[in-house]
Amino acid sequence: MSETIFTKIINKEIPADIIYEDELALAFSDINPQAPIHFLVIPKKPIATINDIEEADKALVGHLYWVAAHLAEKQGFAKDGYRAVMNCNENGGQTVYHIHLHVLAGKAMGWPPYQDQPKTLN
Repeated sequence: MSETIFTKIINKEIPADIIYEDELALAFSDINPQAPIHFLVIPKKPIATINDIEEADKALVGHLYWVAAHLAEKQGFAKDGYRAVMNCNENGGQTVYHIHLHVLAGKAMGWPPYQDQPKTLN
């Protein structure tokens, strides 16, 4: 996997508003927030897409969701609710090929999450 902007954030080569870090994961504010609260939770291990998660990564992926829940509680929006989602590949909306969990809160979330008509799949 080639180096991504997230690798540079993990390595502290570029700045980010880091809100959580441990030996497995890092959480930081999204630079283009889509909700009043929007941060990303990423594994320090580079995994390109959801499709690249291996059996050995199951605990790591679970840890990302634990971090999201922990931060939701700590920041006071856990009871009100939030969205935690990963995108996969181009049609799924993935733009950085290092898995990342979007955590969005601070407003009611609609469903479906997109405003425009969905793209026609090839």
